[in-house]
Amino acid sequence: MIIAWTYLMHSYYRANSIDYRYYELKGKRKKFDKTKRGSFKYWELERCLNDASCPIDKDAKNNLKFLIGLRHEIEHQMTLSLDEYISGRFQACILNFNRYLCSFFGKEQSLESFLSYSLQFIELSEEQIQGIKPEAEIPTNLKAYIAEFDRKLSDDEYNSPNYSFRLLFSRKLVNRPGQADKVIEFIDPKSELAKTIDKEYWVKREVEKKKYLPGNVVQLCKAAGYRKFRIKEHTDYWKQENAKDPQKGFGTQVESTWYWYQNWVDKCIEYCMSQADKYK
Repeated sequence: MIIAWTYLMHSYYRANSIDYRYYELKGKRKKFDKTKRGSFKYWELERCLNDASCPIDKDAKNNLKFLIGLRHEIEHQMTLSLDEYISGRFQACILNFNRYLCSFFGKEQSLESFLSYSLQFIELSEEQIQGIKPEAEIPTNLKAYIAEFDRKLSDDEYNSPNYSFRLLFSRKLVNRPGQADKVIEFIDPKSELAKTIDKEYWVKREVEKKKYLPGNVVQLCKAAGYRKFRIKEHTDYWKQENAKDPQKGFGTQVESTWYWYQNWVDKCIEYCMSQADKYK
């Protein structure tokens, strides 16, 4: 999809006489950057999106920039469950692509007549209906990237269907002819049912918690007035509390480094307050 979007943007710029090659101005002349074999260097997708003449809306740009960053993080590593974890963003990407393809070059170019809905060869399971939780199978660096990218978006940007396309399906089994012949049944977004669904299923996002190294925790305790609370005292305290037990939720392991959350910082300061004579 990144390659397809790159070609789409190149086509748009070419149709609008916008030069999408890399160059430097030497006076009034353009000196074009070229590869070792003498080919022009054309803009990559991110450069296309960042250009002032780019016509893509903000939410669709957010979607593409997320996928570009994700591609850099993955770098051809196989990651099970990732497709299902962020499938809404992939879906938004292809819908945005078709929308702009029609916008740029006419509705007759639409992919809708070729690709409508995919047919699947398994029945929806209860796990799929209730929602699976594949996060545990996703590498830490990818989860951190996804959470950090989402954290920078406003609620409106995050919930935009141009950023991530989300549908709520309800299985309906009928046994009379003429009923439910379509796999997917749509309801009027202005109906009372739609309003109820929107209220009950407003999308919430995970926000990556701020992380602190041990030295940062100690500095914050000292800033709170407890100058004698040092690394040694901090180490003794977390061992005493068995605070690295993941069930307690005081921190997390990222590769080989342990990071503390804000609730652990607060707990350390409370501990220092209870031992003020010792740590002041």
